[in-house]
Amino acid sequence: MALRGEALFLIRETGLVPCSDWDLSTRDGVPRAYRVSISEAGGGNTETALAGEVLHLRIGADPAAPWLGSAPLRRASLTAGLLQAVESALAEVFENAPIGSQIVPYPESPDTDMTTMGRSFRGQRGRVLLRESVNVQAAGGPAPTVDWRPSDVTPDLQKAMTRETLAAARESIAYAFGVLPGLLNPATTGPLVREGQRHLAQWTLQPIAMMLAEEATAKLGSEVMIDVMRPVQAFDVGGRARALATIVQALVQAKEAGLAPGDLNAALTQVNWGDGDGAA
Repeated sequence: MALRGEALFLIRETGLVPCSDWDLSTRDGVPRAYRVSISEAGGGNTETALAGEVLHLRIGADPAAPWLGSAPLRRASLTAGLLQAVESALAEVFENAPIGSQIVPYPESPDTDMTTMGRSFRGQRGRVLLRESVNVQAAGGPAPTVDWRPSDVTPDLQKAMTRETLAAARESIAYAFGVLPGLLNPATTGPLVREGQRHLAQWTLQPIAMMLAEEATAKLGSEVMIDVMRPVQAFDVGGRARALATIVQALVQAKEAGLAPGDLNAALTQVNWGDGDGAA
């Protein structure tokens, strides 16, 4: 689903069989038959199935072609291309640029001596380049102190803002998948992680789960409900203890107030804790 924007499973008595590739025919814009390819060890096989024999889940569908899904990276193709370009450029810089190299002035000597001395620096961290002293050649005297100062040839990547561009591209791709960029921050704390997980489950995963549940209900012949919100609760001991204490206190107060079970369930339904709350 994340890479292709759609997924297809062939319904079998033993379970759901994922299909690697498929082709379909439609009537009135509704899928009617599929030709699916199933991966097997030693080679795959192709089968033909009716629409009622497969589960076809699609996200980001175009209204002009509702039978096709679109991947999040395709909808954010510009950002994905920018991220790939920045990563490729950084890889080429670290591979080809003279990082850690220095240009060391050297007085006049035969080329053979300079070549021999230059080869002696190989295998060390950062390559040292040698050049003749221009000041000595012009003045005809000993080398000045300034002329012996080495010059660094490491490229300055801060001016290219590669770090900021790379971070912005990654955050945009995270947005495309419904992930809050705050989760990628090294200084992220536990409460922000929990809220980010709930945001992902509520606004991205739960609608997809509802689409899958609707498709499975229509194809499997029994009601199917998929809830990804209820498991996203406080997973740490302190959070669960506080949640349990709050729930018990609320039940005690409801009992002391003499609330009927129906009234209590109606109140719990408002926070998606009651029966038939429609959280899934």
